[in-house]
Amino acid sequence: MNKNTLKIISKKNKSKIICLTAYSKNIASILDKHCDIILVGDSLGSVLYNFSSTKKVSLNMMIEHSKSVRMGVVKSLMVVDMPYNTYRNPKEALKNAKKIILKTKCDAVKLEGGKKNYQIIKTLIKNKIQVMGHLGVLPQSATNFKFKGKKLIERKNILRDSKILEQAGVFSIILECIESSLTKEITKTVNIPTIGIGASSHCDGQVLVTDDLIGLNKISARFVKKYSNVTKQINNAALKFKQDVTKGKFPSKKHSY
Repeated sequence: MNKNTLKIISKKNKSKIICLTAYSKNIASILDKHCDIILVGDSLGSVLYNFSSTKKVSLNMMIEHSKSVRMGVVKSLMVVDMPYNTYRNPKEALKNAKKIILKTKCDAVKLEGGKKNYQIIKTLIKNKIQVMGHLGVLPQSATNFKFKGKKLIERKNILRDSKILEQAGVFSIILECIESSLTKEITKTVNIPTIGIGASSHCDGQVLVTDDLIGLNKISARFVKKYSNVTKQINNAALKFKQDVTKGKFPSKKHSY
C-alpha cells in the first residue's frame, strides 16, 4: 500500500468515505473539494456515449477521460475502471494497468469480480499498482441487475470473495446492490473499507454516478437520490438564451467588441 491508499484504509470505522464519478476536468475540480475518492467509471459508456452496456467501453476511452479528470484532481484519490476484456489474465492485466497508470497518473485501478481475479490482483500489487475491488452486481458481466445476497449460496460466495479480495491485497471494495445484512457482515468481516452503491448505510463509504446525483440522467433506480435538477437548470438557461437572441437583447454592447 502507498500513503494515499493507506489514508483511505485508515478511515474505516472512523469516518465515512465519499466517492463520486467524474469523466472530465471541470466536474472533477468541483468534486475534488468534497470527495475522498474520484472514480473514472466505465459508467461513462452509458452516461456519455449511450451504450447499452459497459462492455463497449474501450481502454482508450478510459485513458482519454482519465487524463482530463487528472487535471482537476488535487487532493482526492483517483481510481480508474479497467474496462471489459482488459484483465482476462495476469499478463494482460499488468500490461493494460501499466498503460493506464503511465498515461493518466491515476492512483489505482478497479477490477470487477472476486476469486477469479485473485492472481491478477496479486500480480498488479506485486508491481506496485494499487487495486480497488468490486463485488455484487458486476455491470461488465451481469445478465440481470437484480440485487445480490438474497439466496444463501449467493451470500456465501460474495462473503468468500470479499475475504479473497482482502487477501489478494485490494485497499477497498465497492459493494453494488447487495442485501443490507450481507453488507453489514462483509463490512464487519474485512479490515479494508467497503464502499456501497445500493448496498445500505452499513458500508464504510458511499459512491454514486455524479450525473445521477445531479439529475442529469432520467435514471430512477432505487439506490439513487437526486440532490439537484441540472436538467431543469440547463433547460432554463437555454430558453433564456433563445429568448434574448430572438429579441435582440444578446449580445448587447457589454458582450460585444
